[in-house]
Amino acid sequence: MGKDVIIACDFPSKKETLEFLDKFTGRKPFVKIGMELFYAEGPDIVREIKARGHKIFLDLKLHDIPNTVEKAMASLAKLDVDMTNVHASGTIKMMEAAIRGLTREDGTRPLLIAVTQLTSTSQKAMENDLLIEKPLPEVVKAYAKNARTAGLDGVVCSPLEAGLIHEACGKGFMTVTPGIRFAGAAADDQSRITTPEKAKEIGSDYIVVGRPITQADDPVSAYERCCKEFID
Repeated sequence: MGKDVIIACDFPSKKETLEFLDKFTGRKPFVKIGMELFYAEGPDIVREIKARGHKIFLDLKLHDIPNTVEKAMASLAKLDVDMTNVHASGTIKMMEAAIRGLTREDGTRPLLIAVTQLTSTSQKAMENDLLIEKPLPEVVKAYAKNARTAGLDGVVCSPLEAGLIHEACGKGFMTVTPGIRFAGAAADDQSRITTPEKAKEIGSDYIVVGRPITQADDPVSAYERCCKEFID
């Protein structure tokens, strides 16, 4: 399993997204398509970006009753994305249903990962809003173990928790980590963050980077800096 930098293309429209991707004339970056873009443009934006040669992480974080998630995943399986996800809090049964839906007739499927706790969630918010009083790392580890039990390929987690998850679930269990900022940059709305270089040291398999690249004066240079610090 190789490491990679995934760019979060959190743009409101197809036009802005493709104008951004047009800047990359060399290496085709792995991109994340999230709710904002998918809900605005629908499945066609996935097909168009895929046709341009990009790998795609479709970040829709499904969380519903198992039957609904299974049917939704069957639809997403037709889009030929490389990775997609669910919320681990949907239970093991829901995650198992997601795998069934995502698996095509020939037995192939995209990578499936589960969100443990969002990187914007703090210990205080988890206790006060979600009524979960366990320490946040303990909750993340338990959710990751549930995802592994369900047969998923890995989890979305804070880069600070990647090492903990590999210890609990094995080196082959993927950690996909948002909450990445360059040293000295603003945290924005994230609570549990680190740098690309530190994420590499901790053991993240993939880092998801949005604003530090998409809002940079030179996005291509910012992407290349991420790759140099995380991969090279």
